[in-house]
Order: sequence, then structure tokens, then C-alpha cells
Amino acid sequence: MKRLMLGNEAVARGLYEAGCRVVSSYPGTPSTEITEYVSQYPEVYAEWAPNEKVATEVALGASIAGARSFCAMKHVGLNVAADPVFTASYTGVNGGMVIAVADDQGMHSSQNEQDSRHHAIAAKIPMVEPSDSSECRDYVKAAYELSESLDTPVFLRLCTRVSHSQSIVEEGERIELPLKEYEKNAKKYVMMPGNARPRHVVVEERCRKAAELAETTPLNRIEWSEGSEIGVITAGITYQYAREALGDRVSYLKLGMVNPLPVELIKRFAAGVKTLYVIEELDDIIETHCKKHGISVTGKEIFPTTGEYSQELVARKILGESAAFTEYSEAVPVRPPVMCPGCPHRGMFYTLGKMKLMVSGDIGCYTLGATPPLNAIDTTICMGASISALHGFNKARGAEDRSVAVIGDSTFMHSGVTGLINITYNQGYSTVIVADNSITGMTGHQQNPTTGKTLRGDIVEKVSIEKICEAAGVKRIRVVDPNNVKELEAVLKEELAVKEPSVVITRRPCALLKYVKHNPSYHVDLEKCRSCKACLKVGCPAIRMLDGKAAIDNTLCVGCDLCRPLCPFGAIEKQGGDEA
Repeated sequence: MKRLMLGNEAVARGLYEAGCRVVSSYPGTPSTEITEYVSQYPEVYAEWAPNEKVATEVALGASIAGARSFCAMKHVGLNVAADPVFTASYTGVNGGMVIAVADDQGMHSSQNEQDSRHHAIAAKIPMVEPSDSSECRDYVKAAYELSESLDTPVFLRLCTRVSHSQSIVEEGERIELPLKEYEKNAKKYVMMPGNARPRHVVVEERCRKAAELAETTPLNRIEWSEGSEIGVITAGITYQYAREALGDRVSYLKLGMVNPLPVELIKRFAAGVKTLYVIEELDDIIETHCKKHGISVTGKEIFPTTGEYSQELVARKILGESAAFTEYSEAVPVRPPVMCPGCPHRGMFYTLGKMKLMVSGDIGCYTLGATPPLNAIDTTICMGASISALHGFNKARGAEDRSVAVIGDSTFMHSGVTGLINITYNQGYSTVIVADNSITGMTGHQQNPTTGKTLRGDIVEKVSIEKICEAAGVKRIRVVDPNNVKELEAVLKEELAVKEPSVVITRRPCALLKYVKHNPSYHVDLEKCRSCKACLKVGCPAIRMLDGKAAIDNTLCVGCDLCRPLCPFGAIEKQGGDEA
């Protein structure tokens, strides 16, 4: 049966059909849906891990046990997973192991734009890169074959456009593979120096075999266009851009295996054209490989090293003409991201901004606290860095009484706990705010260890943030509703005044959770409104100025009551005219 699938759904289908048994991931856009889709197949065990390092270790353990395994992450998550990934290259596998990493060219939801091919090269792990949903399914299967034939994990490189676009996929049947026999083998799996040294030799030999395979694998293919003197080398989504923009006017070398790269195949392709281009987003990895082997190509001289490419860009750079694609007749208005109406983080950031504190931020939807009009966050680096960086900031400046860290509940479980331990162990006295909205919000409401539910909705024991903090050596732990801004401000003043570590947990569920019951919406009494714009200070998208007066959109307002106390004239009321 053929179906229209997202790239991520097609990856999940490939995992199912390939006989994958164990999946462990941490949610990270644009990779999140892979694990959500695969969890719908009862034959595959799937879980959310606390972070990408743990997920990779779970998948490696399952592989050693003899099962085909998988883990997924976004590009910055691969940084977190790098420790086990690099060593897994030495240990190799038993059952096949595939690691999906989704890059985010254009930084739609990320703090950087790194190119994950560098990790594959550095770790000496093969990498394949599909260009549409059908290839997502097929390349997963091919990756498992590579993994088991070469005794190595294999990277599946995705990107936002492949993960989140749709194309036709033909479904197949699941292959039920028995567990491979597990045999104790310390020389292969115990990576102490005496064992690791000979395993490095094995890795180098494997790289040689993989390079030979790159010359003949059907994942790499030449598509000749009769009469064309122009050749294009490309991979992944840029193949689609080139195909749509250039059609049959050029010949293509489509690389599905992007590490290791072929040499003789590229030379043969180059010999068949007069002008050769490399089209690759982000870094010049294919281009550098070509030039290293004496193959003349044009790449980053004309193509940018930042952002996403497009059909229009490819057509303009190679043909010197515009691509014939429909354009909007007028400019589309910019719509910056904003916290939702009723977001529990809004009151917290309003309070922090009002107190003029230095705020060390973290990764999550609460990162939007850095945007106008709240303007509350000073720094955002990576998952968990809010706590660690605040400790360093305070040790350097001695400004603990005017600074706080803000981190979400899921991110605290991911990598915040160790930073908190560092504060208590090294006699710091920073104040940490854990913004507990009862879910992993940024990536679309995934469960985490603090929610009491697994990926499949099984009820489990909640991990207590309070007890974790207490075990880490924190004696001062406070819990407050962030919408009660007066209490929150008072609590923060008290905790900032003491010279010891403290944790303030702002606990209120995400406004988009289905079980959250909202109050009736509010409205503005135009007779009382003086157009002072005090209500706009919280940055709620339900509030705007209309004909010189404040107005509340009742289709957006959830009656959270955050704005009402801000109005000095009592103009904000419940629907029906009754004062709140």
C-alpha cells in the first residue's frame, strides 16, 4: 500500500519493517516525530530517555544484546551523545544500530546551525542521507545492512525539510529477526586502553572497507542528462532543490552515502561533464573532498555557508535565471514566536524583568522570555547551561543577589541536575528557578521523568524535582504559582537574600494541556481604559491596541488573570462586565 508520509513517519516505518526492536530517544525538533510514530508499533519497544547520551547508551546496549536498535536526536543533541557515539565506533555492534540525527539548516528551532557530517567523519562512522520520505524508509533498511555487515553504528542524517515534508511511501512487511546470540567478549566491548588500541586498528580497516563500498553502493548513483555539459554533485534535500530548479538540463551525482565519500565514482562523473558544481547546505565537506583528490568543482564560491537553500537560489547561481515558481503577490507579514496565552512562564518572566535580575536562560519554550516586551533573559547557551553558567557568572562577579537561572522541568532532568550539584559541592549560593509546566512543551508535549507517564502513556512513579534538589544538597526549596506574581516576587527576594543555594519551583501546567480547565475570557471596559498600555507589558498575544484602546481577543484569552492586576484603572473585567 502507498501512503503520503512525513519523512519522520517514513523513518519510523522503516524501523518497523527492518525488524528494529528497541528505540530510545530524547525529543528534539526536527527529529521528535520519529519516536512518536514508532511507538505506535507494538512490536517495537520505544521510550523517551532523560537525554541523548542516555538514549544512545540504551540503543548500544540493546545492539550488544543482539537486537536491531535505534536512537534519534537533533543536531545539538548529537553533541550530548558524542561520548558514547565515538566509543561505539570502536566497540562496533552485534545487532544493527542506527542513529538518526536531524540537522536544522535555517535554525527554525535551534540555537546553532552545525553540520552533523563532521561528527560522522570524526567518529569514523558511516552516514547515509535520504532526500525524501520514500528514501527515509529505504535508507533505514540500508543502514541496518551496513551496520551489521561493517560491524558499526550508522548515522541517518535528516534535516528539517526532509523530516517535515511529505511524499509517497510504499509500505512493506516487517521482517521478524531473531535476537543475535550474545557472547561475552571483553576485548570487543570493554574499552580500556589495552583493548581500545587494537580496536582502533579494526576501525581503520572498517573505514577502508566502507570507502570501497561507497564506490559501488546503489545509494550513490549517477543520473546522466543527454547533451548536458553541466554536472551537479549533491545529497539529501539539495538534490530535490536541484532537480526542481535544473530539471534535465544538468547531470547529477546523487550521494546517498555521505560518509565515507567515493573517489573513483566522482572522478568518473567529473570526466563526463565540462563544468562541475557541488550543492550542499552548510559546510563544504563534499567540495573539500573533491578538491583533495584533484577534482575541480565550484561550490562555496557561489553558494552560501549559512541557512537553507531553495530552488530559486540554485537556478540563479547555476543557470543565471529565476526558477519558475509561484510567488506571493505581496510580502507575508513576519510573525515572531511568542508564548501562548495563559503560558505559565509569562508571569515568571514579567516578575524577573520587573526585578531587573540577570537571568541565565536555557533551552525550551521559556527561551521566549528573552523577546520583547519581557526582555528578561540575558544568556541562552545549551541544555542545562543555565545553572552551570550562573555558577560561573556568580563566582566571577560575586553578584548572586541579583541573578537567577531559569530551566524547565524536562531540561532539568536532561542536564540540569549535575549543574545544581556543582553549585552545592563548590559552595556556591546561586538561586535556580525550575519552571515546571508538567510536560516537555517546546517539542510538542512529550512526557518526561517528572510527569508520571511514559511515551506510551503508562503510569509510573513521578521523579520528584523537590527530592532531587534535596538530594543534591539544596536545603532551601520553594514552590510557587508563577501567576501569583506578588508571591513569586516576595519568594525571590527572600531566596536572593540568603547566602546559600536555593531552588524556586514555579509550578503551573502548560495552558495547552488537554486536562487544563480555563476560566472565561476577559474584556476591556473602554470607558475605564486610559490607553496606558500597562497590560501590554506581559506580552500576551490576546491583548492588543485597537482604535487607541486596549482590546482582548476572546478567542485567545484563557482567563489566566495575569493582566487584570496590571491595569491601574480596573478596566480589565470578566466577560459580562463583572469585575474579576
